[in-house]
Amino acid sequence: MSILVSAEQLASELDSSNPPRILDVRWRLDRPDGHDEYLAGHIPGAVYVDLDHELARHGEPGDGRHPLPAEADFQASVRSWGINAGDRVVVYDNLKSLSAARAWWLLRYAGLSDVRLLDGSLRAWTDAGFELEAGEVRPEPGTVEISYGGLSTIDMDEAAGLSERGILIDARAGERYRGETEPIDPRAGHIPGAINAPTTGNVDESGRFLGADALRERFETLGISADSTVGVYCGSGVTAAHEIVALEIAGFDAALYPGSWSQWSNHPDRAVETG
Repeated sequence: MSILVSAEQLASELDSSNPPRILDVRWRLDRPDGHDEYLAGHIPGAVYVDLDHELARHGEPGDGRHPLPAEADFQASVRSWGINAGDRVVVYDNLKSLSAARAWWLLRYAGLSDVRLLDGSLRAWTDAGFELEAGEVRPEPGTVEISYGGLSTIDMDEAAGLSERGILIDARAGERYRGETEPIDPRAGHIPGAINAPTTGNVDESGRFLGADALRERFETLGISADSTVGVYCGSGVTAAHEIVALEIAGFDAALYPGSWSQWSNHPDRAVETG
């Protein structure tokens, strides 16, 4: 099953007798609340998803900035989006799928099998000439039952030792990985042994994911093969999900470290590398 759907494919499916559920996940680190933008115009039928409150829970600094939501809380959120068992789901944002990937990962982790990303994000929809609608969409609550464990995760201790038995990818920008700057977390640098593969390298200028062959070549140059044990982290577990999407398109499995650098850097006993 493809992870991605084009704007044209999505428009056709929305006109069918069995349209998918559409989730709008607009979020940016510098502007986390995308609700006003959603209200101004979204894909018809799309429900707004609040990343900070529905795709994460509040935790202590030592838990990281975006700990995974409790299973019961996430089930309540998914039902509030109108999702029932067997529904197809398409998620999108307006930022090259960097935040929508978090919803894709969590829904897959929760056991939903048919979850796709709108390739090229909202820009692909509008560039194709399709209309937006304004206002809030409030669907009838769904009845889906979720169960965590559909995708792999690693914790802080497993991340610490992964570079000795596999490959740990840091998906942040190179300057943050190298420790040249750190705009939000308490320490600069990266987890010892991690290699850098910024998520921005997964997409083209239009925000569409590179093809499977190009992505496979990208990751193979980092030493990843079909037999590799791979873990991925970023700042707080959001854009790392984008890297996992790219890895899956390329044919590789990878586990998410949900706490990511925001958790690691809040533990002074954890070593840090720079450069």
